[in-house]
Amino acid sequence: MRQTIAIIGGGPAGMMAACAVSQAGNQAVLYEQNTSCGKKLRITGKGRCNVTNDCSPAQVLENVTRNQKFLYSALYRFSPSDVIEFFEACGVPLKTERGRRVFPVSDRAADICTALERHLQCPVIREQVQSILYDTENHVRGVHTHNGDHLHQAVIIATGGISYPATGSKGDGHRMARQAGLRVTPLSGSLVPIECREPTQDWMGLSLKNVRLTVVCGQKEVFAQQGEMLFTHFGVSGPLVLSASAHMQAEDITKYCISIDLKPALSEKELDARLLSDIQKYAARDFINSLGDLLPRVLIPAIVERSGIPPRMKTGAITKEMRARLLSVLKNFTLTPTSFRPVDEAIVTCGGVDVREIDPKTMMAKQVPGLFFAGEVLDLDAYTGGYNLQIAWSTGHLAGLGAAEYINNAENFI
Repeated sequence: MRQTIAIIGGGPAGMMAACAVSQAGNQAVLYEQNTSCGKKLRITGKGRCNVTNDCSPAQVLENVTRNQKFLYSALYRFSPSDVIEFFEACGVPLKTERGRRVFPVSDRAADICTALERHLQCPVIREQVQSILYDTENHVRGVHTHNGDHLHQAVIIATGGISYPATGSKGDGHRMARQAGLRVTPLSGSLVPIECREPTQDWMGLSLKNVRLTVVCGQKEVFAQQGEMLFTHFGVSGPLVLSASAHMQAEDITKYCISIDLKPALSEKELDARLLSDIQKYAARDFINSLGDLLPRVLIPAIVERSGIPPRMKTGAITKEMRARLLSVLKNFTLTPTSFRPVDEAIVTCGGVDVREIDPKTMMAKQVPGLFFAGEVLDLDAYTGGYNLQIAWSTGHLAGLGAAEYINNAENFI
């Protein structure tokens, strides 16, 4: 009987694992419960697919928020440059945009999925795997679906996390990991929008660019970065907020404070000079009508209210003390988080199969011979910018090679 490797999940990690198995000269069988592979991949990057980040493996690790050291082998075996080379060799031209983010030239995520499907070189079984089969010595011997048992010599679980459950990511891989006796760390959303106490619906749709967002918990700063964010009807979202959420614990969400520096390019002295200039320029206007050169229109009433300056006071009458309060608001516009949005709105899952249970050089479970893991099912996540997909490509590639090496080792079949 020909030795085969079962791969559970036809997302980015699973498809890349199948490609690696074929590259090693072995046969994979891909199990995907959806009618097509890459359902979640097709909607990433708003349908454009931020394939990776054009940086070194070390720079990827700097943007991984959990268990960075575990990824060392995977990233150096299949780096961002390897990913770029792989897809361009598959006939998908790529381009690099701001922040070193790599996209297909076509801006179509479907092109990435199509390229992977063409490169699979393995059968795709449209069935949901219900459990893993083991022998009496706890070695993997196949999978069980509603159609019965299917024998394989190794299994790679690449089922994703619990974010975007409509795409099929419902935690099946975590359930199978627990059944195998592996620990799964607590699951929640990561890279997720944040609900706030303030009336952000008044600013809904306002996108702020080149602002600095800082998150503090008590006296400790847990996140600080400059970039873009978005006000929504429930709170805040956008790249800065999603990245910040990766450093916040859902159970402690009310202990955090979000601070926005609306003018990070200006020091306090420079901003004070700018305020003084505008005050002199619009001395005859009501204060509320004097801030249009400095701020988005919809945010002005909130800034005025927080400054404590009467909105109908003539601008020329503003005192030095009032100006100092206004400056403080502009440099420290605070928001109070109340909760994360539901996990089905999260980009990735925080938590997963405990990486201490996994050999980082092969992606095989240390105590379960023949059982491998790849992608979001693992307790790994990173900032936005292509880093999470890079984790999927790298761990999928390594799991495929690790499984091929495993079944080619005759000692495993004693």
